[in-house]
Amino acid sequence: MNFLDMLTRAQQRNDSLLCVGLDPEPAKFPAELKDDASRIFDFCARIVDATKDLVIAFKPQIAYFAAHRAEDQLERLMAHIRRVAPEVPVILDAKRGDIGATAEQYAKEAFQRYQADAVTLSPFMGFDTIEPYLRYPDKGVILLCRTSNPGGSDWQNQRLADVPGQPRLYEHLAALAQNDWNRNGQLGLVVGATYPEEIARVRELAPTLPLLIPGVGAQGGDAEATVRAGLRRDAAGAVTGPIAVNSSRAVLYASSGADWVEAARRAALATREQLNAAARG
Repeated sequence: MNFLDMLTRAQQRNDSLLCVGLDPEPAKFPAELKDDASRIFDFCARIVDATKDLVIAFKPQIAYFAAHRAEDQLERLMAHIRRVAPEVPVILDAKRGDIGATAEQYAKEAFQRYQADAVTLSPFMGFDTIEPYLRYPDKGVILLCRTSNPGGSDWQNQRLADVPGQPRLYEHLAALAQNDWNRNGQLGLVVGATYPEEIARVRELAPTLPLLIPGVGAQGGDAEATVRAGLRRDAAGAVTGPIAVNSSRAVLYASSGADWVEAARRAALATREQLNAAARG
């Protein structure tokens, strides 16, 4: 089963558009684990166990593990997710972007070492930074397109004078990802929830690609506007343009007390229902 199939089936199975981001910060852990980087796996595994029936995907962010020398715990976590929620795809949020043999090594890291179902990449250096990942035909490759940070406009919103129609950089990338670059149907795009109008524009240019949408929750993105801008269905109601709306801190740190696992589940459930209500509306 390829990544897009997994994403579609997880959406249907769990009735969810919610992706839970796994960004472990020991300083924010509940009292029983607080400031103990050796317990990163324990924290994340408890979150996974509590939310695995509520999500379309999980998204561990590699920097939160590497900063604490916890790559071995990330490997254990990936194996844990495959064991307890084999139907839920895992997106490794690595934002890699390099060429040639180096890109090949990063692809091995994502897909062989960590066994991720998809990985996020920065496409700034062009298609040859992406091609090594496409050699894994069942895996997803999700390109940064229109990100939620304010500085994203420094590059992504600039117009390309040498391209017919002078599209903005993010628009050109969306069109490439939908067409010329999407050789095996593996590509998706990252589009921030803080710019719903631009989500709609990306969806216009890339009508069938999966969109990973961060920025809902602690970052302030509007869940209803995000879903309406990004989700697409056919006449029969089947999803043709899938979305995975990410929430990290709002779920992970819903409580610092003894009820932190239950609070994480409540937060995930509330967010899932909010997204589903927007999809129905």
